[in-house]
Amino acid sequence: MAGQDIEVSIVMPCLNEAETIEICIRKAQSCIDKNGLSAEIVVADNGSTDGSQDIAGKAGARVVYVKENGYGSALRGGIEAAHGRFIVMGDSDDSYDFSQFYPMIEELREGADLVMGNRFKGGIEPGAMPWKNKHIGNPIQTKIGQVIFGCPVGDFNCGLRAFTKDAYKRLGLVTTRWEFASEMVVKACLQRMKITEVPIVLTKDGRSRPPHLEPWRAGWRNIRFMFLHSPRWLFLIPGLALTLLGLAGFAYLLPGPRALFGSVLDLSTLVVCATMVLIGFQVIGFGVLARAFATSEGLLPPDPKTMWLQKRFGLEISLVTGSAFALGGIALLIGAFTVWSRSGFGPLEYQHAIRLAVSATTLIALGVQIGFTSFFMSVLELGRKR
Repeated sequence: MAGQDIEVSIVMPCLNEAETIEICIRKAQSCIDKNGLSAEIVVADNGSTDGSQDIAGKAGARVVYVKENGYGSALRGGIEAAHGRFIVMGDSDDSYDFSQFYPMIEELREGADLVMGNRFKGGIEPGAMPWKNKHIGNPIQTKIGQVIFGCPVGDFNCGLRAFTKDAYKRLGLVTTRWEFASEMVVKACLQRMKITEVPIVLTKDGRSRPPHLEPWRAGWRNIRFMFLHSPRWLFLIPGLALTLLGLAGFAYLLPGPRALFGSVLDLSTLVVCATMVLIGFQVIGFGVLARAFATSEGLLPPDPKTMWLQKRFGLEISLVTGSAFALGGIALLIGAFTVWSRSGFGPLEYQHAIRLAVSATTLIALGVQIGFTSFFMSVLELGRKR
């Protein structure tokens, strides 16, 4: 069938799936025939050594050979070679029933950009999913996706999904391993694409060998990927919380020792609070820089709030602000030195002297951080303009 006549491409990544690849192709073909689809089946082989390629070809699939190793690489190779304007992707281990993908096509025809399967709504047969995936991994990653990115699906990691070829091109996916599936959903959410889901049934796969997936490692890589794509939750929110908590404690203890819950909080706690302020502010700076870098490199879409901050608080204003903090700290040090000189450089009142020193050094450190962070931001701006 000519490429321009194909509406749907079913893409199956394959690495030594001789036991199950044929049944997956047969099921997909039955759905194609039943619903009168103009479709093709693409098997993206990632270096099989068990004859999977020949089996797939004889069963009627078009085999695409992908040299770069990895689940994401195989899928990307298959998707890019597909001719259809709608893409259905799913594992070739017979855990997903390809004869039931038609509702996804209906969703795409109605205007969806990405259609996710939901195994928890459709049903998970006994033995189809390890308990740690079902009760720990998938729920945690789904909740992270919902909270951080506002993802409107209840099964973040479902491998059976469909999307338009145009949406795939706009996503600009780059990962090569298991994170590929998460990257697709994360970037679709960030780009405000229309995402829907349909119930699907997960069955026990038909392989006699262990799966390629390493659950704990893959789960960590997915969670890490999600946080790396959200500077707000990775940097800004923890940094802001730490800074505000430190400032509250600092203001509370600056006048003198305080009794709290039967204990006396004094200089040691004041130093801890000052440290919290410095660390929190530095983490916030990392978040601003990470967001600017990700935007300039096209990893994240432009953020109106970040752009507003960059416009309102440019290098010059930031340098003035940082200088004001630093000068305030220097003024406190000069004041402390003056008090010391009046006493003939002899012993000082410990409580007062330490509070002045801690306040002064904290202000100076904050001023330096603001100044150098603003310079770094300007370097990123130069790169973006270039």
